Amino acid sequence: MNRSYEIRAIPPRTLDELRTRDDAGAPPRRMVDEEGDNPLRCCLERSKPGETLALVSYAPLRRWAQETGADPGAYDEVGPVFIHPDDCGGWAGAGDGRYPETMRGERRVLRAYSAEGRILGGLLLDQEREGTPPLEVGLARLYDDPRVAAVHVRAVEFGCFQLETRRVAGG
Repeated sequence: MNRSYEIRAIPPRTLDELRTRDDAGAPPRRMVDEEGDNPLRCCLERSKPGETLALVSYAPLRRWAQETGADPGAYDEVGPVFIHPDDCGGWAGAGDGRYPETMRGERRVLRAYSAEGRILGGLLLDQEREGTPPLEVGLARLYDDPRVAAVHVRAVEFGCFQLETRRVAGG
């Protein structure tokens, strides 16, 4: 378990804001998820068939920058994420240091950012390709660079933001 970073779901205060107006300025779109298995960024779980979800636009780097004083400039972007439309209690695994199994996938992109909000690099993880490291090893490699302050995990096919990791103090 690498203690140089922590895994983070979308924070409760931000979720409260997104449930009213998202980062694109629109109200959330409520929908019934007929099939289930969509990644939920509020609790880092998967939706269940028939569950009501909210689809919102989320700007993860912008939100991080507001909190830390970084300036992402042109790297700021907004994309769709699913959340529960009401408070679900958040991620049950917060603080245990383990990557949530429900957010794993065959193909992920890790994008590393400096404390100033600039992209420092990235890593493609494709479990179908020989030599691809496990996700935790990829994260550890990126955090080996002391300039890395945060790493975003994204799905390859749609580029969707999955979750954020942040360097912990002393890490």
